[in-house]
Amino acid sequence: MKTIKLVAAALLIAGSGVTLHMAQAQQLGIQRTDLLQHDLDVPGRELVQVRVDFEPGAVAAKHSHPGEEIAYVLKGSLEYQLGDGRPVTLKAGETLFIPAGVAHTAKNVGSGKASELATYIVKKGTPLVVPVK
Repeated sequence: MKTIKLVAAALLIAGSGVTLHMAQAQQLGIQRTDLLQHDLDVPGRELVQVRVDFEPGAVAAKHSHPGEEIAYVLKGSLEYQLGDGRPVTLKAGETLFIPAGVAHTAKNVGSGKASELATYIVKKGTPLVVPVK
């Protein structure tokens, strides 16, 4: 019985890695740089901070997160679409709050590179990026 549980756990972990790898593989023209990951005082929650660099025209495919995201545009212009809402374009120095589980996209709509600082407050131990069809 323990062997079955170990094999099931290994498959689950491997499957999670494949899903994340596939999500990242679809992100042509986007580079993510992990900056910080730290436990919070709230049980089961952690903070993750990532710099995301977008080449001109690059689009982050529709995805969600297992917690809240605060996006701060560092450089350029990024267009965000949350759910079925109207797209909003942010320029350097502007921020956007994205609620937990809300499917969204981000696109570099400027002529040069664009960058954001993404801060996530998420459930610990879950994939940070969840692809959405």
